[in-house]
Amino acid sequence: MPERFHARFLDALAGDARAISAWCVGPGVEAGLSVYRNTIAKGRSDALSAMFPTVEQVVGPDWLAAAARLHADEVPPRRASLLTYGEDFPAWLADFPPAADMPFLAGLARLDVLWTVAHLAADAAPLDPARMAALRPEDFARSTLALHPATRFAGFDESLPSLWRALQPAGPPPARFELELRPEGLLIVRPGLEIETLVVGPGALAFLSACAEGASLADAAVGALTAEAGLDLSRLFATLVAAGAFQSLRTLP
Repeated sequence: MPERFHARFLDALAGDARAISAWCVGPGVEAGLSVYRNTIAKGRSDALSAMFPTVEQVVGPDWLAAAARLHADEVPPRRASLLTYGEDFPAWLADFPPAADMPFLAGLARLDVLWTVAHLAADAAPLDPARMAALRPEDFARSTLALHPATRFAGFDESLPSLWRALQPAGPPPARFELELRPEGLLIVRPGLEIETLVVGPGALAFLSACAEGASLADAAVGALTAEAGLDLSRLFATLVAAGAFQSLRTLP
């Protein structure tokens, strides 16, 4: 009986008040359902707004709240937990007419999602730099680096990662920021309790992508040099390991 009522109650919240006529009748049913509907809509909207603080820095809380309400109506949550609700918002925002004059907004939203995913990822100790220092040249063809569970990264054709970092709520928003047409990536790590971010180039992104796919260090290095000619591989290794981007060094089968 409870399961049947719950199913019918969901139908009623979706707009069919007759679905609960076997349990609730009278003129106050629709008014009561409106309270639940508004509460649910507010919860969805608040969850979305909280997930996109960088977008809010650009458009303001009222604009974001209105967009979040529309998105929630079109794309309701697929899971009970709202912690990661909003993963579809960046793509939705790219086609949202009021955002047409802000094409960078979807990219900022995408990075906000990655920040949340990194924040909620499993804890793990980062790779000890001594493990990399002990590698011999012949080890690079038979070793791979496993990413830390919290490591996330994304690349863009413009300097959008620099804009995202400048817009973080912890600091004052920039008075003026011009996007530059140069490839940039953002690396998000959480080697300890706090999220850290680093703007990286195409070579680092290629290296991280190769590691994520289980490629050998040798192949990942080739991919990095192909993406960014003249890249200092030793410096790249040191930077990524020191940032806590990796969890372990593994021998390939």
